[in-house]
Formats: sequence, C-alpha cells, structure tokens
Amino acid sequence: MEFIRQNIIWVGLAVVSGTMLLSSMLRARTGGSSVSPFTATLMINREDAWVLDVRDEAAFAAGHIPGARHVPSVRLADRLAELHKLKKKPAIVCCERGAASRSACDTLKRAGFEKVVSLAGGLAAWEEASQPITRK
Repeated sequence: MEFIRQNIIWVGLAVVSGTMLLSSMLRARTGGSSVSPFTATLMINREDAWVLDVRDEAAFAAGHIPGARHVPSVRLADRLAELHKLKKKPAIVCCERGAASRSACDTLKRAGFEKVVSLAGGLAAWEEASQPITRK
C-alpha cells in the first residue's frame, strides 16, 4: 500500500494506459475500428481495399474518394446484394465526418463482410489530409 501512495502518478498512468489498450482491442473486435486517411490510402494501394461512400447523392456528386462506390446509408440494407462479390476484400466506409460510416460498418459486418473499417473523420479528414477527390 505504501508503494502505491509513493508512486500514485505511475500507478495512475499504468491504469489509464491499460484501459485505453483494452478499449482499443474491444472496439476492433466489435467492428468499431476506424482508420486514418493515411492508413486508408495504404489499404487501397497495398490490400486492394474498396471504398464505400454512404453519403447522399448531392454530397457524393460534390466530391468523393476516387473509385468509391456510392450507396446512401438509408439504402444500404436494401442494396447489400450489389456488394456481395466484395465480401472478402477489405472495405473502407466513409461519410461526411465519420458517424454514419460506423453504423454502415455494423450493417456490413452483420451481412458477413470480413474486414470493414470506418474512415476516421470521414471525407472531411480525407480532404484535410490533402488526399485526392473526384467530382461528378
């Protein structure tokens, strides 16, 4: 007990870092994982990952990741059959800021898609990282 009192800062640091490590592992197991624009680019180039944009038609037309497939989040469950052939390939799901893509990731995982991640920060983060955008 004396050791804990004398080293309270180190004990607190160990508890906080352990908690962060565990929460990170749990998020990855439950499909809550997200990747940075840099990591997404690596996945596209090295793992032949495909991109699913779940924003509405107007937002998609205004600018999207080159080669992205477009299925609005409100229609995703109805259009899963179109994406069936891509189940075994890594998928990166993006939306405007990252919230809707997490829900879409859950839908894809329940449908049997194997490696699905959300683009952290969405298209806004992609643009902020100076990654290419295609406009319709």
